[in-house]
Amino acid sequence: MSETSIFWNGAARVRSAPAIIAGMFILTLLTAIPLGVALRDAMRGHLCDSVAADTVASGVNYDWWQEFEAQATGVGRTLSPSVIGFATVLDNLSAVLDNRPRAGVLVAAATVYIGVWAFFVGGILDRYARNRPTRVAAFFAASGTFFFRFLRLAVISWAVYAVLFGWVHGWLFDRLYEWLIRDLTVERTGFFIRVALYAVFGALLVFCNVVLDYTKIRAVVEDRRSMIGAVIAGFRFVVRRLPAVLRLYALNGVVFIAVLLAYAAVAPGAGGTGASMWIGFLIGQVYVLARVSVKLLFLATQTAFFQSELAHPGYIAGPAFDPPESPVAEAIAGPASIPGEANASS
Repeated sequence: MSETSIFWNGAARVRSAPAIIAGMFILTLLTAIPLGVALRDAMRGHLCDSVAADTVASGVNYDWWQEFEAQATGVGRTLSPSVIGFATVLDNLSAVLDNRPRAGVLVAAATVYIGVWAFFVGGILDRYARNRPTRVAAFFAASGTFFFRFLRLAVISWAVYAVLFGWVHGWLFDRLYEWLIRDLTVERTGFFIRVALYAVFGALLVFCNVVLDYTKIRAVVEDRRSMIGAVIAGFRFVVRRLPAVLRLYALNGVVFIAVLLAYAAVAPGAGGTGASMWIGFLIGQVYVLARVSVKLLFLATQTAFFQSELAHPGYIAGPAFDPPESPVAEAIAGPASIPGEANASS
C-alpha cells in the first residue's frame, strides 16, 4: 500500500470511532476547566468592585492587566497576552524550541493529562488495530492491560526527553550557536543559523516522538510486555523504513498545519462581549477538537502502516470479547475462534 492509501485507511479508522474523538475532547476540556475556574476566581478577587472591572469586562485594560500579572500567584501568572487567540500556539511552539520553563500549575495539569492519556491510549490503539467496533468493557480492558506497561514506557520517554531537552538543546544553543556566531557582524546570518539549529532540534524531537509512537503500537498489536524490547523494536522499525515513515508523517503534518492555518485565520482577538464572546469560545473549542482529531489521526495512520508492513492485518469485523486477544493472535486464529463469528460466517 502507498502512504496515501495508508493515510486514508487511518483516517477511515478515526471516523469509524467517533466516541474516541468525543471522549478525548471531553478529557481535554475537563483538564482545562479547573484551571479556568481558578483563574476566574483570581481575577474576581483582584477586581472586586473596582472601576477597572467595567473596562475589563468590555475589552482589554492593559494597565490593570500589568498590575494583575505583577501581583498574581499560581494559575494567575499564566494570564498574559500569549493566551489570546493564535498567540497561544506561537507561545507553545516557542516554549518547546527554546526549552523555556512553564508555570508549575501548567506542568501539574499537563502531567495529569498525560497520565490519563497513558491509560486510554492502549484502548485507542487496540480499537484502531482491530478496525471494528468494540464494546466499552473491551475498550477499558485493553486500556487497563496496557496502562502499567505504558507507565514503564513513560519512565523511558522521560529519560529520552530529559537528554534531548537537557543536554542536546543546551549543546546546540548554548555552546554550538554561541561558537558559530562569535565572529559574526551580520545579524541576519545569526538568525538563519539559529533557524537551522531549530530545524535540527525539531528533527530530533520528531524522530524520538515517532519511535515512541511505534513503540506503543508494537506493544499493543503484538501484546509486548517488555517496554525496553518494544522501544528497540520500534526504533528498528522506524530506521528500516525511515523514508516511508517520514512520508506518512509528512501527510499527517500537512493536516496539522492546515488546522493551524485555519485557526490563525479565524482565531478571536481580545475583547468582546455577548454573542462575539461565545463565538470566540466556540471557535476555540472547534480548534481543540480538531487538534485532538489530528493527534488520533497520527496514531491511526501509523497503526495502519505498521500492520501493512509486518503483515499484521486489522481485526475482522465482529463483536468484541472480553478479555480481547492481541491483534496478531486474533488474525492468526481466524474468524472461527471469535464467539459469534463462526455462526456469522456460516
